[in-house]
Amino acid sequence: MSATLGELSDISGARLVGDSECVITAVNTLGLAKKDEISFLSNRHYAHLLLQTKASAVILAEDDLENCSTNALVSNAPYMAYAKIANYLYPTKQRLGAIDKRAVIGQECSIDDTSTISANAVIGDNVVINAGVYIGPGCVIAENVCIAENTILHANITVCRDVTIGKNVILHPGVVIGADGFGLAQENGKWLKIPQIGSVTLGDDVEVGANSTIDRGAIGDTIISNGVKIDNLVQIGHNAFVGEDTAIAGCVALAGSAKIGKRCQIGGASSINGHIEITDDVIITGMSGVPNSIKSPGVYSSAIPVTDNKIWKRNIIRFKKLDETIKKIMFKLD
Repeated sequence: MSATLGELSDISGARLVGDSECVITAVNTLGLAKKDEISFLSNRHYAHLLLQTKASAVILAEDDLENCSTNALVSNAPYMAYAKIANYLYPTKQRLGAIDKRAVIGQECSIDDTSTISANAVIGDNVVINAGVYIGPGCVIAENVCIAENTILHANITVCRDVTIGKNVILHPGVVIGADGFGLAQENGKWLKIPQIGSVTLGDDVEVGANSTIDRGAIGDTIISNGVKIDNLVQIGHNAFVGEDTAIAGCVALAGSAKIGKRCQIGGASSINGHIEITDDVIITGMSGVPNSIKSPGVYSSAIPVTDNKIWKRNIIRFKKLDETIKKIMFKLD
């Protein structure tokens, strides 16, 4: 796909500075871009590359325009403008509806003629697959699953029984939706498994990264609301609730029955306790532990930055003595 800078200006809403007839055929980084390619600057760490880039155009903010040595698309949100342009230049591949002869289809299924079922996919009984759905190679869809329009399941995904998946969802390779939650009761040191009789509901426009897992509810459903974006290697426990348009970065662990509000951003490798609530518009920075509910919007952190090991050990020792030290200070103040 190619387009002129004038066309890309209209698509992105960015102001054009330069040749409107310049043809762009691809996107690339500032350091690697060549003629006929467009790049972007959204992180000032790379601003020094503006004078060196071979790109035919750069998407940038007004403050960076004076240092740009080529055509520019000026935007208040360069990264969003880049996203719109990249989506236009790299459209989603159109797939023709077909069921591969190597797929296994269960009984009483409803599969729209415009959907695609790839080789070695296994579809259970009473499954509903609506228009434009793509099921990749090796996927396993258990009984009573419903998948809405234009959803994409890449290779080797498992969707367990009774799961409901909304429209325009993207599931990346290795995702597991609806495996049993971690429900156990202990008696005399022995564990008894609790049947997980709920399921999972994914809303519209959800994306789940590779090898992430979303457990089924113990009784009610685990709910992932419309527009939620989940990165790779994320674990979401049973009966969790994730509000609309929340983004969860890689390696996050969200424990059972936690409730996350709308438009939250959870940084990578963070750990969210079970049975707590996080309100709307909360940002949790990477590697944070969240043991308690968060009731006010804002930015929250708990991780200790990496430091020299000897200094870290001294800090930990002092931290252990913090309560004792505070008591001594308070005693002297009294």
